[in-house]
Amino acid sequence: MIAIIDYGMGNLRSVQKAMEKIGAQALITQNLKDIQKADKLILPGVGAIKPAMERLESLGLISAIKSYIDTGKPFLGICLGYQLLFENSFEGGQVQGLGILKGSVEKFPSLKIPHMGWNQIILKQPDCPLLKGIEDKSNTYFCHSYYVKPADNSIICTSTDYGIDFASAICRNNLFGCQFHPEKSQEIGLRILKNFKELAS
Repeated sequence: MIAIIDYGMGNLRSVQKAMEKIGAQALITQNLKDIQKADKLILPGVGAIKPAMERLESLGLISAIKSYIDTGKPFLGICLGYQLLFENSFEGGQVQGLGILKGSVEKFPSLKIPHMGWNQIILKQPDCPLLKGIEDKSNTYFCHSYYVKPADNSIICTSTDYGIDFASAICRNNLFGCQFHPEKSQEIGLRILKNFKELAS
């Protein structure tokens, strides 16, 4: 079973429908026991980090997410859920994220925002299991005004050009994150989600 964390910020049903389309059982939940029992965990989200962190804290989910990742079972952060994995964000002043990965979330410089629509992903780690069967320069769907700047460039598995070259997906052991929305990225996105589904728990 794949659990999709419900903390009130995200297009949860779209993610669930995409998982169902590839034959996965996906449960939208904020229940701690459901999260602990899940074979895989997805943290989606749209919006800003500050209210997201406040909601995760009020639901008692911050320690649950960190403990889950520590188990070694597959975890995927999508869009805001990806940004939350890092130490801090400069959206609305400096705000702390989950701090699971070192790095910051920063605003695009001197560009029209949000970065919305289709854009290419450049493969940096073709052997990342999330990218199995994905071709270099495939197009995925984005909607965001801030980008992730990891401290460790070795975790970047795709990059994307939007005035600057930014990390559009990361991969570290059982931990995965993508700035684009796979659930909105048609066949490419479904393939990425299928790859996640097929990871060993």
